[in-house]
Amino acid sequence: MSVSPDIVIIGSGMGGATIAAGLARSGARILILERGQSIADTPETRDPRAIFQRGHYRSKEQWHDQHGNPFNPGNYYFVGGNTKLYGAVLIRYRKEDFGDLEHDGGVSPAWPFPYEELEPWYGKAEALYCVRGALGDDPTEPHHSTQFPFPPVPDEPPIARARAELKAQGLHPFSLPLGVDYATWLKRASTGWDAFPDTRTGKMDAETCGLAAALKDPNITLETGADVTRLETDASGKRINAVLYRKDGAEHRATPRLVILSAGAVMSAVLLLRSADQKNPNGLANKSDQVGRHFMNHNTSAVLAIDPRRRNTCVYQKTIGFNDFYLSDGNGGKPLGNVQLLGRVLGSILKGTIKWAPEWALSIMSGHAIDWYAMSEDLPNPDSRIRVKGNDIILDWQRSNMGPHHRLVVKMKEIFRAAGYPIVLSRPFDRKVVSHQCGTVRMGDDPAKAALDPYCRAFDHPNLFVMDAGFLPNSAAVNPSLTVAAQALRVADHIRHQDLHV
Repeated sequence: MSVSPDIVIIGSGMGGATIAAGLARSGARILILERGQSIADTPETRDPRAIFQRGHYRSKEQWHDQHGNPFNPGNYYFVGGNTKLYGAVLIRYRKEDFGDLEHDGGVSPAWPFPYEELEPWYGKAEALYCVRGALGDDPTEPHHSTQFPFPPVPDEPPIARARAELKAQGLHPFSLPLGVDYATWLKRASTGWDAFPDTRTGKMDAETCGLAAALKDPNITLETGADVTRLETDASGKRINAVLYRKDGAEHRATPRLVILSAGAVMSAVLLLRSADQKNPNGLANKSDQVGRHFMNHNTSAVLAIDPRRRNTCVYQKTIGFNDFYLSDGNGGKPLGNVQLLGRVLGSILKGTIKWAPEWALSIMSGHAIDWYAMSEDLPNPDSRIRVKGNDIILDWQRSNMGPHHRLVVKMKEIFRAAGYPIVLSRPFDRKVVSHQCGTVRMGDDPAKAALDPYCRAFDHPNLFVMDAGFLPNSAAVNPSLTVAAQALRVADHIRHQDLHV
């Protein structure tokens, strides 16, 4: 079967759904191809044992590390992509993240344009995703030309107390910008939203916001269960001629004028590498040999602040963070990273990773703990990369900048002990958690050093765009979702004015 839309978008995650929303009502006939289905609202959606112990929503696929060892990655394949289970933190990169920023482990490279270029699109993305937040508490907050659409999600009493304890130490806790209608979310069940799948019950993800806005346009259609296998070029090798995909066991072919690849940083790189042909023997968009390289994923740890004298009665918990060590270590040294709350970590959730401990004991511990997330920048490295070997996906993640991350965790322990938590435990997230994957199809000004131009158009193929976190030239030390959405709206506007009427 063959179809000929004007544009094919591959993937319906944050990049694909948002760029589709940005292209709505443009007159273009757009086909969105998504390999997954929508998540059904079943009891498993709010069952922590099903999610964290039995891996109900995890894919069954296996990737391999650089030593050939297989592992099950934390990649999700649903309408809405990885945002279906994200923590809904929609925070801007800091202004300094757009310039060269020196870390102990090296330099985080500059973007090809400054923060001011993306700033208006950040505001539009915050409006599209109904972000709840407040300005004025975070000294690293960059300029906002617009206010948040909604006030912040309120702190529960234990978190209000924690906020006051941090302020008493001279820190600057701020309300996390969150894409969640918490009242609607809690009507479905009394759970947090971090790592729980959204079924259109209050979390503002790529399906409920970006895709919903796009599909109001009758010229935009979504085809689920469509697994794209290859991009095919014309005889010159310079234009994408067709998108090949499988659905219900049959081969399909779409022949659009433009292709927007939004499969996620890992899978977009994989598809470009697997689409190698005679004219592009190293893969598509890859004359620079940059596709699959510079994989970044943040250095992260969970830190539990425990006070046996007080109970944590929170349901959702995830409302504050602090950036006092984002631009320096607090003593004139180099950056350490961001700190924010995790969603409420119950004993049934801990059991998913601490399998040897009885759940009742973990529940006692978690009942007295406030759960934090330390996040430090992973610097780009050309040898940190995605490769393909036959049908295998190989993730050779070369972690960087780990010294500052360890120091951030040490500082957190000092802070929480001083705040009255006598027990502080930490545990790094392992290499299998790829929830903040980015950098594999980086953008830049120089075709010799980047695969994409500043509008995410492939230097090698003028009708190919890559619009997911793969374009990011650096990982910063905050959640990347809002930055992907802002760039998607910026690129959509560029396409509307430069490509649709040529």
